[in-house]
Amino acid sequence: MGCPSDRVSSGRFGACLMAEPALVADCVAAMMGALPGGLPVTVKHRIGIDDLDGYDHLCRFVDTVARAGCRVFIVHARKAWLSGLSPRENREIPPLRPEVVRRLKADFPALTIVHNGGVRDLATTADHLRHVDGVMIGRGAYETPWMLAEADRAIFGEAGAPARDRASVARAMAVYAERRMGAGVPLQAITRHILPLYHGVPGARAWRRHLSEHAHRRGAGPEVILEALARVESVPAPDTDPVPAAITSAS
Repeated sequence: MGCPSDRVSSGRFGACLMAEPALVADCVAAMMGALPGGLPVTVKHRIGIDDLDGYDHLCRFVDTVARAGCRVFIVHARKAWLSGLSPRENREIPPLRPEVVRRLKADFPALTIVHNGGVRDLATTADHLRHVDGVMIGRGAYETPWMLAEADRAIFGEAGAPARDRASVARAMAVYAERRMGAGVPLQAITRHILPLYHGVPGARAWRRHLSEHAHRRGAGPEVILEALARVESVPAPDTDPVPAAITSAS
């Protein structure tokens, strides 16, 4: 219930439902009744909409929905304007108010409260986790995905095997792409999601350019990923990361 677009609101779903907590509670109860036992229903929402942006309204909303059985709330720490701002502007213009999410957790300690909004690095994540139960990273994870390679160590203190390097991930994606293309998925639908893999690394532009210029061409296959990899770094494929013969011969 975070999307504020006109099309979504006209269908009576998205952020506009924050004005109808009883209806949301009914929806949660119906979903819980239809799901196999033990499967949770979670709610993601804003801290308010339009003029319904007071903390009391937010608490009434959470309390009403929680009484229907929802125990996990992912809270985008911005209000939403249902008119006057585009969905993109609604992700940037209303100010972030993390203190509201933290106060919500303090007032509803039995619920799982997850912060969402404006989190672009693991240091910020760790700071939020001192006050809430979890953090949802959206655009930050998509735009700079490699930061998540350090999440287990930095956030959870796990001292397991070191994260795979970017090159091994790229080669694994080539294997994955071959499999998915065999099921009819176009290469471009896969490569568009790995464009930021080398964000902030010398050669990242060459990586992005090669994928962008070649993945959509007729006959393009997983070898495009390996060609892009060769332009950003030359790392031999390890024995534990096999690449199908069809890919290596094409590259």
